Amino acid sequence: MYDDVLIPTDGSATVDQTLAHALPIAEANDATVHALSIVDTRIVQAATGETRAEIEAKLERESEAAVDEVGDRAAEAGLETIEVVEYGTPSKAILEYADEHGIDLIVIGTHGKSPREKQITMGSVSERVVDKASIPVFVVRSPGDPVE
Repeated sequence: MYDDVLIPTDGSATVDQTLAHALPIAEANDATVHALSIVDTRIVQAATGETRAEIEAKLERESEAAVDEVGDRAAEAGLETIEVVEYGTPSKAILEYADEHGIDLIVIGTHGKSPREKQITMGSVSERVVDKASIPVFVVRSPGDPVE
């Protein structure tokens, strides 16, 4: 049923809960796990002067570490993995990746907002993915998220 499962990650601690659901689904379907992290170009563009390159490099390192963590955990479960770092607006880049790579299921956590989103309360990446996805999205509520 699911040949390719996408697990977007920003490296936050909530990935443990997401993986607790995503990996068994991938295992049951012998699916390839796609670990994806997005370097948020809005944050890079908002930086000025000399700090821009420094901030971009930091975000790249964080994204690489985030996909490595997901990839390592999936590999430990015996799953084929693909680790990718993309650049763009997170929700848009996640959906574009899913479309371009024939993803069958997205498994995403509800928490783990970027620093910029926390500052200006732009809304949840997971909400935007759910609203615009043309494929199934499995949303994992993170502990501590308010229930409305």
